[in-house]
Amino acid sequence: MVILLSCLFVGSFFFLFLFSLAQLQLTWIYVRHKSVPAIHSDSAQNFEPHVTIQLPIYNEKYVVERLLDAITSLDYPKDKFEIQILDDSNDETTGIIFQKLNWLERKDIDIKHLARKNRTGFKAGALQAGLQSAKGDFVVIFDADFVPSPDFLRKTMSYFIDPSIGAVQTRWAHINENYSLLTQLQAFGLNAHFSIEQSARNVSGSFINFNGTCGIWRKQCITDAGGWSADTLTEDLDLSYRAQLRGWKLKYLENVVTPGELPVVMQAIKSQQYRWNKGGAETARKLIFNVLLSKEKFKTKLKAFFHLFNSSVFVALLIAAITSIPMLYLKKESIFIATLFDLGAIFFLG
Repeated sequence: MVILLSCLFVGSFFFLFLFSLAQLQLTWIYVRHKSVPAIHSDSAQNFEPHVTIQLPIYNEKYVVERLLDAITSLDYPKDKFEIQILDDSNDETTGIIFQKLNWLERKDIDIKHLARKNRTGFKAGALQAGLQSAKGDFVVIFDADFVPSPDFLRKTMSYFIDPSIGAVQTRWAHINENYSLLTQLQAFGLNAHFSIEQSARNVSGSFINFNGTCGIWRKQCITDAGGWSADTLTEDLDLSYRAQLRGWKLKYLENVVTPGELPVVMQAIKSQQYRWNKGGAETARKLIFNVLLSKEKFKTKLKAFFHLFNSSVFVALLIAAITSIPMLYLKKESIFIATLFDLGAIFFLG
């Protein structure tokens, strides 16, 4: 029992130490590359493939009209895009959508309302169902609480001139960042992820993840990677890794910003964090051996390991906190235990 306790204590602190080193390296990479200007092709204006804009909706009565206004204001030829409203709502959201559709159809916009009989697969199921009838070679995805700028497609589509690019992800901004302390704390964490982690992973050639919204997929890439899967709560992370394991590249654009709303009540925040953390763990369990057995470079595998096991940090912290109390007393009984305790302390300080 003492040996098990000691192993858990040192192991948890060792994992936290290595994870911290990995995060420190990402920060260093970000700082080192921050001064390098992003290269953007001027041929964007001439690259206008057909795109499908998917809007997964579930009971979004307060924001759905704003979303449709933003999407129909995108600066892109009307004959080159279609809009799919993937509506799984069971409240008055659907009625609001139909009222808006009557007006939009008169503007000669190719827009379709797709409703399923059930919510099988939730968001992943809705995206996959819409993909079956999508006309576009590229699929743009926006969640209901985001508001893309009119030039979104102009700033992003040119990156797909490179045939190896499977997806493009843009940075999130926050409409209601200053609403409360809760929204400010969320914004701080998300800004660190988008500005530091995503940028650093991308410029260093590591695996990155699509963040579920405010991005574009090459339809061929989705199909080649096996399509959207609902066996994890983070279908975006899952598809991102499957695509990159198939050889596709994901591009992150820090300089293209899409604002959205942050959850403002604790229950919504808890639900979101639960999905992200459980989904991350599910994706790690599903794909970690595929990553480790792939032909990717060792450093790519190592960074992917810590990326996928990001949610395990909280488990390690809990184990470290629980085991530190008995270890504090046991170290008085044995030099070996005392050494392990000191070793754990070193990892913690590191």
